[in-house]
Amino acid sequence: MLRIHFTAEDLARTRVAATVGVAAEVYYSLELLRENRDLPHFRAWRSAVAGRMGADTRPLTSLVPMRGPGLDLLALMGDVPSLDHAVDNLLHAPVSRLRREFEGLDFHPGHLPWARRVSEGDRDARRELAEAVRACHRLTVEPFWDQGRSELVALSTRCANWVLEGGTDLLLRSVCAPLVRWRPPVLEAPYPRRVDVRLQGRGLIITPTLFSKRPVSLLWDPLDTAQPPRLTVPALRRPLTGTGPAEADGSAVRNLESLLGRTRAAALHVTAEGCTTSELARRLDVTAAAASQHATVLRNADLITTSRRGGSVLHLITPLGLALLRTGVLTEP
Repeated sequence: MLRIHFTAEDLARTRVAATVGVAAEVYYSLELLRENRDLPHFRAWRSAVAGRMGADTRPLTSLVPMRGPGLDLLALMGDVPSLDHAVDNLLHAPVSRLRREFEGLDFHPGHLPWARRVSEGDRDARRELAEAVRACHRLTVEPFWDQGRSELVALSTRCANWVLEGGTDLLLRSVCAPLVRWRPPVLEAPYPRRVDVRLQGRGLIITPTLFSKRPVSLLWDPLDTAQPPRLTVPALRRPLTGTGPAEADGSAVRNLESLLGRTRAAALHVTAEGCTTSELARRLDVTAAAASQHATVLRNADLITTSRRGGSVLHLITPLGLALLRTGVLTEP
């Protein structure tokens, strides 16, 4: 049993993240594939993915330990929704962080030399690992991301509504019930062993995931104890399939651009992946002030949500915005 103890300060600092990050989802998908459990929501996904791993994915799949805890790609690559951003974080991660993440992991003896190269910060090994993350993403996550993104957005929206209707108390009572139970001031969840966590004023980040092999898990960074722990909860409510939205014809795309304007329509497309204001400005090739203005218009129309993350803000599409995109799938800006 996992028991998380809250103070009034912790309740005030508890928030919901949009995603655990693309890199963590990729790694979770590999752990799920290796476990080979019959999970109804993942039967179609497993059937589509199993047996397709190859030489291009091996640098990452070889780093999934035989048993015990796995690599923390969330710590190494961040919780960013952009794969390019995550890869850049990996290529610039401190060697001390790499070594810490590899300590005590149970790799197959044949993979130890490769794991050692990565943990020592070898530049070529990092690049190979980065390309393997991309290759695994193309196989296990990208073809299923349209539905996955919809589920993440839907859960984030429900969480926001709970907070608006009843504050953090209603959020903790409602999220992942009855699996997670709120018995003030303690949040309880099933866990492999008895663990008591005292947040000590840091708050909690409730983080929806798609591919986590556990119903709930608690994540924290032992190298940064000032950061709040994360409680991951499942976002998937129906079987995961690779079926994407219907392709839109040219008139549908033009209608969407006529409705929003070309740049604002492109901005809505970018927020489907989640982005900060600076990322939005870069993708649209506009100033940060212009990107912020576009985001404000989309937010006021309930097409995106905006939440603070550290010193920046994260923009994420809403179910209404996603439904609007499906009337005309935009090309990448």
